Amino acid sequence: MNDTPGWAPPGSAPSDGQDGGVPQPAPPADESSPASNWSKEQPPPGQWSAPTAPTAPGANRVPAPPPPPAPGWGGGQPRGSWGRPPAAKPGVIPLRPLGVGEILDGAVSTLRAHWRTVLGITITVSVITEIGNILVDRYLLPDPPEVNPDADPSEALRQSVDSLQSSLIAMGPVLIITLIATLFTTALLTVVISRSVLGRPVTLSEAWHEARPRLPQLLGLTLLLPLISGGIMAVAILPGLLLGDGGGVALSVLAGLAACVVILWLMIRFALASPALMLERQGIVASLRRSAKLVQGAWWRTFGIVALTLLLTLLVSMIIAVPFALIAFAVDGSGIGDLFAGTTPDFGWPFLIITGVGSVIASSITYPISAGVTVLLYIDQRIRREALDIELARAAGVPGYGSEPGQAPSRS
Repeated sequence: MNDTPGWAPPGSAPSDGQDGGVPQPAPPADESSPASNWSKEQPPPGQWSAPTAPTAPGANRVPAPPPPPAPGWGGGQPRGSWGRPPAAKPGVIPLRPLGVGEILDGAVSTLRAHWRTVLGITITVSVITEIGNILVDRYLLPDPPEVNPDADPSEALRQSVDSLQSSLIAMGPVLIITLIATLFTTALLTVVISRSVLGRPVTLSEAWHEARPRLPQLLGLTLLLPLISGGIMAVAILPGLLLGDGGGVALSVLAGLAACVVILWLMIRFALASPALMLERQGIVASLRRSAKLVQGAWWRTFGIVALTLLLTLLVSMIIAVPFALIAFAVDGSGIGDLFAGTTPDFGWPFLIITGVGSVIASSITYPISAGVTVLLYIDQRIRREALDIELARAAGVPGYGSEPGQAPSRS
């Protein structure tokens, strides 16, 4: 009995306790089949040869040519490994274990196949996010403290503490807006990508209808992960901060580095929690356990794919954002003078609007890639561990895999 949660894309019921649909061996031939007419007494292996045509006495006998290879074994026809037919591909990925390039290609293919829905989601969320950031920056955040370059050491330390406090205050609203944006894009894009794997179309309204019931749980998960990271870091550096002397500072630094390693290990271990929560309709704690189970034994592979995705999205963001930043500097020259003078630059509306447009474009492209890699990596791990490809092929209506969950694939 399969006790693992089944594939539950939005709009379908979970398959807990269902038969995995693994193909069964063909039944033995009955007595009326051709194989039952062979004699039970056969020559030893290796001594049987095909019969030859009768020839005149004394003539040389030429052995018959070997029979042609069976279909699927060579012959120049495109086949899978060892003569098996290629994997079914109803959507953006083939239904088999995926390579790194196939995961990235599947994320980009989803953007191409459903570009109206995907860009509708990402552009809307990016525009609202950028407007919120600009308004917060212009009207809600206090002015940064002035820094005196000629201050004595004690005054310089006080200025550094004030600057750090001001930076943390400024990061708060931005982080909240970013978390909300990540919440909506993750929920909606997970629905779109799960449909694209099955080769099914999806509209923005359908994606919202499917994702909306899971938003409270996804919000809890989105808030829980940063809280876990912050708690681990606080526990690590607190003893050193309480000491207060030079030894305490060194202890805080070493403990902070160790905490970073622990946080990285946990974040990769929980990297697949959001698709598990959305697609398997798991709770918050259950999705964290599910992700840990799927990543177990594949931590380094998951880390490599996540790191590569972050690097690619960072490069794409820089390629898009840098030209807009240069244009913004050229249009709003007052901020450049403050920047070179060593004071805090006060950029005007033209600079904020131009850089905001570049940020919206970059986010609209990188959000689908990042979310797509996460969902496809989750699907890949389930294919490798739980033969999810059979259930996906059945859900997509691929011929030969049965039409209902629990029905074994047909064999020809």
